[in-house]
Parts: sequence; structure tokens; C-alpha cells
Amino acid sequence: MESIFHEKREGSLCAQHCLNNLLQGEYFSPVKLSSIAHQLDEEERMRMAEGRVTSEDYRTFLRQPSGNMDDRKYDFFSIQVISNALKVWGLELILFNSPKYQRLRIDPINERSFIYNYKEHWFTVRKLGKQRFNLNSLLTGPELISDTYLALFLAQLQQGGYSIFVVKGDLPDCEAVQLLQMIRVQQMHRPKLIGEELAQLKEQRVHKTDLERVLEAHDGSGILDEGEEDLQRALALSRQEIDMEGTNLTSEELRKRREAYFEKQQQQQWDPSGQMEQCVSCRTK
Repeated sequence: MESIFHEKREGSLCAQHCLNNLLQGEYFSPVKLSSIAHQLDEEERMRMAEGRVTSEDYRTFLRQPSGNMDDRKYDFFSIQVISNALKVWGLELILFNSPKYQRLRIDPINERSFIYNYKEHWFTVRKLGKQRFNLNSLLTGPELISDTYLALFLAQLQQGGYSIFVVKGDLPDCEAVQLLQMIRVQQMHRPKLIGEELAQLKEQRVHKTDLERVLEAHDGSGILDEGEEDLQRALALSRQEIDMEGTNLTSEELRKRREAYFEKQQQQQWDPSGQMEQCVSCRTK
């Protein structure tokens, strides 16, 4: 899916990522979106000034922060900003299940794209070629969404409190659309959330066994007896097996599998008389 443009999270610029992933290119930046927000603020100010600039309502309006962006940092933009940004491309947003939506008799399965919002986080789902993809910037990659799953996906997000908008109009053509008209993508594993992947990698680094630490203590000494070398090779093989099988395991399952492996290794070191062989860390020549 290398041809699919997927802008991942950078800071909290989810509105920018949402628009660029929808349009499949680097079309918007924080500066461009803030310019639209300032323009909307000025239009609102002028409407308020049509009353009297000395009125209490006007003075209250001037004291309030912008409702279209966060002035402290470029990470929040309102639906009005996103809507105006899309108007440049001749695109319109229609609130899902609104009276206008019902009047137009929109069938979600026939729509090419949606925009979702929950607690100031924006992301998009777009049809590319003959398939539909969740292009959430919080994911490590595009997530394939089948037509069968779409209705359930929409229902789940609605129940979760998401605002859903249908994007009407002709989206710009792109490389991914051209390629996916000819081929179909198969996705064996759903992409993870970016934070989830980082947390799992961190846990794998933290959960080191005592045996691994013993082997690390010998690094660079150049003095390993035959038993230690065999055990180090076994450890390397076990890591390969766990890495190959662990792609679908949780960090807790991965930790338990490592513990079970090393416990088995220790049991195999007992001789028939029940006397335990000397530990690799204290064996003498």
C-alpha cells in the first residue's frame, strides 16, 4: 500500500492530516489552515460590529478566544475551517443523518469519503479504486475497510459519540486511485495505533530475563566456554522464533512465552541422578 498517501500524527495536527489524507497529498499546512481560521474570525467580527461596536455583546466577543482555532498552538481547527478548506476543491460536508442527509437519500455504501470528529480529533475514510481505507493519522498505516464492515464501522462510531460527515463532490485523482482500480489489496493484519506499537516495544525492552543479563555481562570478555556458547546460540534461535510468532501476540503473551522457554532450558540441564549442572555464570574450567 505504498502508493496510498498516509500522513501520520505529528504533534496534534489532526485536522491537517485529515485533509491531506483525504485529498492524498500535502495540500494544507498549519499556516494555511490558520489563515482560513483568521479570515473566519474577521468575518464574525464584522457581523458583530454591524450592531454597535460599543455594545456589550461586541466587547464580549472581542475578549473571547477564537472559536475557529487554538491561538496558543496550531493544533485545533473547527469544522468551519475544514469546510472552508474543502470548498476550494469544490467539496461539501453534509452531517450524517441530518435532515439534508435524509432529504438527499444518501446511501453510505455509494459514498467515496467520510470525515469523523471526536473530542477535537479529525480523521478520514476514503475509497481508493475499488476499496475503502481508514486513513486515521493515529494508525501506523492505512486500514482496509470492506463494504460489509462499513455499516458496522459507522454505527460503532456513532454510538461512541463521533460526529460523521459525508464528503460530497469530486475528489482529486491520485496515484493510489489509478493503481487500485487495477488491483485489490489484501490485508492480513490490521495496523496498530502508533502509541500502542511504541508501548509494546518499550515493554519488550523492559522485560529482560536474568539469563539475558548474564549473557550481556559476558559481552566483550572473549571468554565463553563451550556450554555458554551453545546456550547463547539457543537464545538467539529462541529470539528468532519468538519474533516470528510474536507479531500477533500481546506484550504479556510475549513475556510469558519467553519465561516458558527459559524455564524449559533450565529443566533440560538436570542430569539423571538429579544433580543440577553448574550454572553457566559460575562454571569453572
